[in-house]
Amino acid sequence: MTVPATATPQAGPVIVARHDGIAVVTLSRPERLNAVNAALRDALIATLGALDADAAVAAIVITGAGERAFCAGQDLTETATLAPAAVPAWLAHQRAMYQAVRDVTKGCVVAFNGLAAGAGMQIGLCADLRIGHPDIRIGQPEVRAGLASIVGSWMLSLHVTHGVNQMLSLTGALIDGTRAHQVGLLTHLVPRAEVLPRAMEEARGLAAVPPTALRLTKQRFREATQPGFDEACRAIERFQVQAYLGGEPQKVQGAFLARRAGATEAPT
Repeated sequence: MTVPATATPQAGPVIVARHDGIAVVTLSRPERLNAVNAALRDALIATLGALDADAAVAAIVITGAGERAFCAGQDLTETATLAPAAVPAWLAHQRAMYQAVRDVTKGCVVAFNGLAAGAGMQIGLCADLRIGHPDIRIGQPEVRAGLASIVGSWMLSLHVTHGVNQMLSLTGALIDGTRAHQVGLLTHLVPRAEVLPRAMEEARGLAAVPPTALRLTKQRFREATQPGFDEACRAIERFQVQAYLGGEPQKVQGAFLARRAGATEAPT
């Protein structure tokens, strides 16, 4: 997937391209499937705030670098060795990232170009519209990393039935784009090559809505859901500290990273 021709060379975990008033924000850690770490969180928070304040930007599209992933979720190299006392600060940073997406007052569309797991899915659920293709994989695999599924399961509750939420949150299963569209996680399902163009089209449609009406409607959606979001963010701190005190996240994530290192180092 390519970004618009108006993109200029940039470096860093988040790249911005502008095209006729639409800002395309690309999560850019392709060597880690665009997984979230502190640098990406900081960059995304700052980028979205600046674009939302920029009068030349009419709407925002968020996508991922490369063909494989939108965002593979939390980078486990950041969390596998967290001490329990460090968990609240990590979660506060995650919360600020999600809030930055929720706080965008302009139209915000996510182009799921590939895998959207955990934090990647949650970034998408904080936006207004979500576009994907049949071969994407999307879900809430926190439990498989030894983490309680709290904020993600709350976000899912805004979009899917309780039964689907339980299936995704308790099993950590990833579903494909066709199923995600059927259950309500995707707004539109299109062929792979059309994901970004359709996201741009939807962004232009949102940009054409009278801006005050759009802003106020989004504000009402945010006000109506903010108490639930805040409560989930308070709850996750309590539950994840418990998880880390028991040592399960460190054990499970450490084993995963060891297997990945072994696979990387194995001869081909």
